[in-house]
Amino acid sequence: MALLITKDCINCDVCMPECPNESILMGPQIYEIDRDKCTECVGYYPQPQCQQVCPVNCIIVHPDGKETAEQLQAKFQHLQKVAV
Repeated sequence: MALLITKDCINCDVCMPECPNESILMGPQIYEIDRDKCTECVGYYPQPQCQQVCPVNCIIVHPDGKETAEQLQAKFQHLQKVAV
């Protein structure tokens, strides 16, 4: 289910430019992650870059369920085909 930005977000703007899939967007009050685009940086980096730069640690694994490495890799490959 990818990652989730919690209500603790302070809208500091550091996570959005770090996302290689452009899955982070400004929501009505805080930043939000498009679960269909988030691969937790699989295919790009060893760890999610948004979590690495977040100063308040408000980016967590979505509580609806964690995706496996294989599922994230498949999503990455799908997104690469769509982008071409």
